[in-house]
This record gives sequence, structure tokens and C-alpha cells, in this order.
Amino acid sequence: MLKAYTGLEGGLVASGSTCGVVTGGAAGIALMHLDALSQAGAVAEFRILPLVQDYMHWFEKHYGSCLCRYRTGVDFHTPAGQTRYFLPGDKTAGCLLHIRGAVRYISELRNRPLPDSDQTAGADLGRATHCAATVLEKIAERTGLSDDTLSRIAFVFDGGVGLSGGVCGALTGAILGINLKLGMDIRNMGYLRTIQDFIAGHLNLLREKPPAKAEPFSVGNTVVRRFREDAGNIECAAITGKTFCDYPDFHQYIGTSRSCRELMDKAAAYAVAAINAC
Repeated sequence: MLKAYTGLEGGLVASGSTCGVVTGGAAGIALMHLDALSQAGAVAEFRILPLVQDYMHWFEKHYGSCLCRYRTGVDFHTPAGQTRYFLPGDKTAGCLLHIRGAVRYISELRNRPLPDSDQTAGADLGRATHCAATVLEKIAERTGLSDDTLSRIAFVFDGGVGLSGGVCGALTGAILGINLKLGMDIRNMGYLRTIQDFIAGHLNLLREKPPAKAEPFSVGNTVVRRFREDAGNIECAAITGKTFCDYPDFHQYIGTSRSCRELMDKAAAYAVAAINAC
């Protein structure tokens, strides 16, 4: 899963959308309740979602925004933007401080029981559609690349991460799937190698032509661009024109949305093509 999360950085492959600290934290909250998800399935998802939403509200209140482009104020796809992010260091230090604050917040949830939820009333839990999880399933069917736990907790990316309208779950699923193969295996990498690969990936965002060797930021950037061309945007609220009030509202929409189903198919196809080309 850590390899898969490589592409969440910088608002999904440094695209400026939902901050990687937010998406990573949302996934971490679900991961802490993996036993409940295994036992109760969709019912547990409904109970975990409010914790994810509370986390996102906390993050926005303390750090100004859940979107990377507003929080950092830089564009990673320009030389000036990347220079400003790394120098003189205040932007990078700010991200590290936000990571620390987020981990502290999430760690305090470990012993807190899951809240009750009345959102399951009237919901067809047996037919729920999840954006990122659906794309991951399609990638697994066509490439054999999968991670059961990653797919189990991917519901947190629904509706633009916790129904917030941020980065599209279908696109997130595509990037997660690609990085199951290409992502940085940071538990088996030294600190210096991690930094080197991180910087190399950002520099590849500025290249007109991809490098000879497949690399997660370059490959992911190509997929993000293609998805944006198709959907007109990479954020759920802009694509759907909706703000989801709760999970039943989301599931009712996603279950009948032809355009979202088409975007899931396209996102999966882009990911599969990228994986097969590596």
C-alpha cells in the first residue's frame, strides 16, 4: 500500500488537488478500522466516513485548505513553482509540520469507538459503487496487480475524498493501481534514495518527453493529463456539478451516473495501458 500511495503527493502527482496528507490520512483512518470493515463491510464504511470528514474539517480549519494548490501556493509544473517549494525551505517545512499535526490527530483516534450512523437507513448496501475501488478492481482483472487491503479501504476516496468534492476517486484509483507496480518502496529504501527519487520525480514533471525508464511521477502525470482532457477537470465537484450531503446521496448518484461509469472505465484503461507499457 505504501508503494501505491506514492502518487498521492502534491494533490495527486503534484497536480495541486487534495493534499496527500489529507488523502493519506483518510486512508490511515480506514486502515485503523480494518477489522470492522472485514466484519461489517458497508455498514462499517458508513460509520468510518464521519471520522474521515471530521479529520478533513480539522485539517482545513488548522491549515487553511485541503487542496495542495491553496495550501502551498505553488505550481509544481513550472520551474518557478518547484524552486519556490524547495527554496528557501519554508514551504517544505510547512508540509512536514502539517504531516506531524495530522499524525497526532489521527493517532488520537486509535482507541475511539466508531460513531453510530443513521446514514444506512434506506441505503442499498449490497449494491454500493465505489469510484477508486471499482477502478482498482478493473486494473486487477486486466493486469493481476492488486492489494486486498488497499481495495478494502479505497471507499474513503469516494466523492472526491470523504465526499468533499476534491480529487476524483476514479483518477485516484488509477494512480494507486499504477503505483502498485512503479511506486516507491520506502520501507526498503534509504533516506537519501527516497529524497533522490522524490526530486527526480518532480523534475520529470517539467520534461516534455518522458524519461527512458518508467517512473511514477512521469507516468502518473500523463494519466492525469489524459483524464483532465476527458473529464474537463480532476475534481469531483467540478466534474459532477454536485455537493454530496451524505453517503446515501452519493450512492444514489454514482449508481445511476453514466458519465461517472465511463470515467471509471477510462481511468482503468489508462492505468492498464501505462502498467503494460512499463
